[in-house]
Amino acid sequence: MSTKQKSIIKKALLIPFYCFAILLFGCSDDTSDDDITDDDTETTSDLTVSFFLSDTGQDTFYDEEGNEISEPGESDDYYGEDAQYTGTASSFQDNGDGTVTDLNTGLMWQQTPDFERHNYYDSFDYVDDLEIGGYTDWRLPTIKELYSLINSNGYLDSESTSNSQPYLYDEYFDFEYSEGMSYAGQYWSSTLYTKGPLQNIAIEGAFGYNFADGHIKCYETGLYFDGTSGVEDPGCFVRAVRGTEDVYGVNDFSSNGDGTVTDNATGLMWQQEDDGNTYDWKSALAYADESELAGYTDWRVPNTKELQSIVDYDKTTWPAIDEDYFSCTDDDSWFWTSTTLGDFPYTATYLAFGKAYSKDNSDATEYYDWHGAGAQRSDPKYGDYSDWVMESVNAADSIRVQNYVRIVRDK
Repeated sequence: MSTKQKSIIKKALLIPFYCFAILLFGCSDDTSDDDITDDDTETTSDLTVSFFLSDTGQDTFYDEEGNEISEPGESDDYYGEDAQYTGTASSFQDNGDGTVTDLNTGLMWQQTPDFERHNYYDSFDYVDDLEIGGYTDWRLPTIKELYSLINSNGYLDSESTSNSQPYLYDEYFDFEYSEGMSYAGQYWSSTLYTKGPLQNIAIEGAFGYNFADGHIKCYETGLYFDGTSGVEDPGCFVRAVRGTEDVYGVNDFSSNGDGTVTDNATGLMWQQEDDGNTYDWKSALAYADESELAGYTDWRVPNTKELQSIVDYDKTTWPAIDEDYFSCTDDDSWFWTSTTLGDFPYTATYLAFGKAYSKDNSDATEYYDWHGAGAQRSDPKYGDYSDWVMESVNAADSIRVQNYVRIVRDK
């Protein structure tokens, strides 16, 4: 039986347990304070909460130049990319009342946004006033909850959105591209950026996910980082969620004493310390496949949802990871995922555990933390930095072709 087959079977067996845990805590109807006894509180506080990571959906294989290729064998280049390991597919239920339930996570979502851009702080008022499907307990999702919806088979054709596929399962969720700015499909999360000011004017940012172009970035809340107002903020869209908070995305790490860390919340085992080296994407895949860390031989580069699951968005310092369990050679490190970005398939996604640098425009020389630690962007899979400089007045992100790797396996 292949590694891929074992992975599929193991995840399938775990679904009932994960779904039970999530549905128990995440999908109950509103309960008044009068209905909760002290005994209930003591009982639930002792229970372990798990959350389920569904697959990214990416089912196409790519080489470093972005060409589609056939499935690599174990001895071939590019073995171990995202499509190699097919986890449990995302599964949604259209409830017929303007809501969609994620059958893997138990979260219920707003099916059709109002397609209006909201200021970050005004977004909380918007969701507080929502009544959809008879429910009134809607809220802004965290960035991890919002990311649970991604479909990594997305791609954007900026010349014709009719040829585009949002990074979202649009057979269940309504989505519209912004007229004249097809790439601007940013949706708010509730997650504020706590590690410091952003951009060259020291603004406050909050994370959002762009379902049009497949990136996590921080966006302007309208405030400077010191709390004063005056920042121009174009706003983002909102897709509300309901379900118990502090379940999906909450980690439960334990150190195994052998250079590995297990997240008991997801069942994934992680490399505790990166090996101190940076790699291009193809070499990163090979490094993971050849690893025998702690005596295991089934290591891989994590897909983008797996790696994002261990980002610490609440921590106020860099790197954006729980340093009680993990360490980074470089606090400003970026880590590869195995997932290709559909818009530019010669790039692969990475998570910035350090600052996500950009600059004001192509003429500027100084880089700033523009999108925040915890951002998910993409960089070229091979070559030299100078080969890929395509800066403009609107896009001047820092590029790193060589990134770190933190390998993962199914426990």
